Amino acid sequence: MKQNKMIACLMLAACWLPVYAQELPNDSLREVLLDGVEVMATRATKITPVAFSNISRDEIKQRNLGQDLPYLLSMIPGTITTSDAGAGIGYTTIRVRGTDATRINVTANGIPINDAESHGVFWVNMPDFASNIKDIQIQRGVGTSTNGAGAFGATINMQTGGLATIPYAEVNASAGSFGTHKETLNVGTGLINNHWAFDARLSNISSDGYIDRASVSLQSYYLQAAWYGANTNIKLISFSGKERTYHAWNYASKKEMELYGRTYNSCGEYFDDNGQRKYYKDQTDNYTQKNYQLLLNHSFSDALKLNVGLHYTKGDGYYQEYKMGRQLVEYGMLPFEQGGQIIMKSDLVRKKVMDNWFLGGVFSLNYQKGGWNASFGGGFNRYDGDHYGRVLWVKQSGGDANPDRDYYFNNATKNDGNIYGKASYTFLNGLTAYADLQYRHIDYKINGTNDKMQGNVHQLFDVNEHFDFFNPKGGLSWEFDRHHRVYGSLSVAHKEPTRNNYTDGNSYDLPTSERLIDYELGYQYTGSWFNGGINLYYMDYKDQLVLTGELNEIGEPMAVNMPKSYRMGAELMAGIHFPMGFSWEANATLSRNRIIDFTETLYDDDTYEPWYIEHGNTHIAFSPSVIINNRLAYQHKGFNAALQTQYVSRQFMTNADVTETLLDAYCVSNLSLSYTFSMKAVKNVTVGCTIYNIFNEEYENNGYAGSGYYTDNGKKIRYNYAGYAAQAGINALANVILRF
Repeated sequence: MKQNKMIACLMLAACWLPVYAQELPNDSLREVLLDGVEVMATRATKITPVAFSNISRDEIKQRNLGQDLPYLLSMIPGTITTSDAGAGIGYTTIRVRGTDATRINVTANGIPINDAESHGVFWVNMPDFASNIKDIQIQRGVGTSTNGAGAFGATINMQTGGLATIPYAEVNASAGSFGTHKETLNVGTGLINNHWAFDARLSNISSDGYIDRASVSLQSYYLQAAWYGANTNIKLISFSGKERTYHAWNYASKKEMELYGRTYNSCGEYFDDNGQRKYYKDQTDNYTQKNYQLLLNHSFSDALKLNVGLHYTKGDGYYQEYKMGRQLVEYGMLPFEQGGQIIMKSDLVRKKVMDNWFLGGVFSLNYQKGGWNASFGGGFNRYDGDHYGRVLWVKQSGGDANPDRDYYFNNATKNDGNIYGKASYTFLNGLTAYADLQYRHIDYKINGTNDKMQGNVHQLFDVNEHFDFFNPKGGLSWEFDRHHRVYGSLSVAHKEPTRNNYTDGNSYDLPTSERLIDYELGYQYTGSWFNGGINLYYMDYKDQLVLTGELNEIGEPMAVNMPKSYRMGAELMAGIHFPMGFSWEANATLSRNRIIDFTETLYDDDTYEPWYIEHGNTHIAFSPSVIINNRLAYQHKGFNAALQTQYVSRQFMTNADVTETLLDAYCVSNLSLSYTFSMKAVKNVTVGCTIYNIFNEEYENNGYAGSGYYTDNGKKIRYNYAGYAAQAGINALANVILRF
């Protein structure tokens, strides 16, 4: 019913807006790129000595058929995207240079998007945000100083749309495999009285997913009101996402795939009194996130500009799980007697809840004149979040084992402030010197009880951590003619531990911050028909938090600070524009990712006696040594075709180099076709189709793994276990776009 109402609203608005638009001159939709409403100080330019890639609005629109935003970035060098549901919609994530999402800084209009505690970005809470993005810049490595979480592998800087001078409407609909469909309406007033403009988007995305029961239901909106003056521009932006996603994060072992198929999903699985396998229908994740941004730009002169951004984010939600045979004491309940038996375990349903807010402001004062380009800026952010759990149902209830009771509660607060100054100066011979200094201070507190046990009671939190980081950066860029550029830089970054580093470890062995020294050296050639380049990097880590194989007191893998580790590699890029509309672009990342002198700790299943195994230098988990992207495209008048291919070499899923738990290499190709034409009463129409995994590759791109041991006749016997995230075979999405 909700879906039908949304579709009806989309069609009604699409029919109404052209009536107003027809009163204006029949001009093509022109966008004025008033960058003055943008916090641009964190962006890199062609004279900045860092490795970066820009993705234009046209590229984003061509790929945006409903998949989460990470899948639109898959052609960036060294980038891997993963999907729990197996089809790119729902819980997805991104890795760059082998670093996971908690080490990738993400901003929108200069405003931090990373979760303040986990440091990750849950793209499922921002469905179809790509429909309102003007462009994206991805900086690899430490990059330039920015706001929010420290960049330990990359920075994703998103900029929302500029001003459309005339009224417009756009209806975008997609449908395809696994019951996937997307409906989007974009409308705008154009410029009113030479000062005002209003834009809005409404989106609905649903999918059954490739994996069993991995259903996704996503609704979102985007609203912006802007005022444009001679020297001052202001934007008020609100965007929100609401998601309901069935759990698909357990993955499946190879044996389970053989028995039940590649789409097997154990989340929500339980057995009734007759031993029949059942699935809990409400094994879902439910979350609503609302974002508000107020952006202001003022030009004091052509050389001096001020950017200010204020933000507020409210998030709340929960997920429910069916748990089989759980100890009652884990959930704050005492054993009880029933039918002459002492009941210590029972099936139950638990609900974990989050309720949080995040607010703050960022600013930058930018000066550009002659050879100088300088910025002074910073930001301050405050986070406050409650985490608690509730038992909703107990199968074997009695005594005080009653449902509808809280069993843990903790509150976390975080203050995060930074200030930076950076400047570049270009000499007469094209040589530019760059310097960037940032100071960052963090206060992080957690108080209350954890959901994990320590002995027979819930673990108590008393975290009160303070961090002071100084992050200097510097380098040179030399554009010795209009075709050739070389650059080099040295950057230092620090990063505080995430919430999980505290909650999953021993309460008496707290993690420490990490440090990264990033060396970059690159060359670029830009010609009329050929572009190419190479970037060399060496990322030297101190106290990087990595999994050791050791288990804590409740049997979960622990991450501890490793004294020494590194990532080094070469990124190669090339592109050719042939006559007659043909083009080719490719990039390859060849890397070596190692932990120095890694010691693995395993525990005996019965006695918990530790077994220490020294491995020497080992691979860093989830860090393939080869990633290759290739794209062939053809464009003629309104017809577009593109074949995109990605090859990823094998990946270890632990740091112990266990070959039995590898992610195998894979090569996946996607074919996109579209045609744009004009119709009466419609500005233009685009119809298209993308066939994903066109060669039906059977592969997994994510998972988990671990090891343990048992003793047999005094001999230690090691065993390994793993779960794999199976991805969809050949599948397709068709789409149609009507522009008025």
